[in-house]
Amino acid sequence: MAEHYYSQKPTTAHDQHKLEVSLRRQKFQFVTDAGVFSKKGVDYGSKVLIEAMDIESGSKVLDVGCGYGPIGLTAAKLSSENHVTMLDINERAVELSRSNAQRNGLSNVKVMQSDTLAAVLDQTFDVVLTNPPIRAGKEIVHRIFEEVHAVLRPGGALWIVIQKKQGAPSAFSKLESLFTQVDEVTKDKGYRIIKAIK
Repeated sequence: MAEHYYSQKPTTAHDQHKLEVSLRRQKFQFVTDAGVFSKKGVDYGSKVLIEAMDIESGSKVLDVGCGYGPIGLTAAKLSSENHVTMLDINERAVELSRSNAQRNGLSNVKVMQSDTLAAVLDQTFDVVLTNPPIRAGKEIVHRIFEEVHAVLRPGGALWIVIQKKQGAPSAFSKLESLFTQVDEVTKDKGYRIIKAIK
């Protein structure tokens, strides 16, 4: 089986790149590597999510499947009062997110290796952000939604980006079965931003 970015220990040879990007009018420097999602640049879906996500200052934020960190680190930079926990099963992604947090001077971030949300099921969060690992399969994505529901405080929000062709309708139905309110906030080039409130 070909190795995917959700492998726990990528064996792909290292191939690091430095990126300079602007997200929410903030400048970031990221180092990426082979074996992680979207290594050549922040993917379009993540950018659409980053522009749409609405996070009150002082929130406890969880980024599920953080990769090298663009979504979670943007959430951390939006307010130094935010506390951002970032999870990924991929140990290379976890190391990159940690170093990228330091590279961008962000100390309000904690990065952990975790299979879905296993490492934080004893915690609660105000906001959860995810560009879910669609290629891991529907079962994994739906498990993430169930675990997110378990860790969100009542009234808390899950923000996800998903393409219609990658199963947005079934994801929407699954979210409606779990959450009090589910809305499509925006769509752009086939990417849909869905907000689900517990």
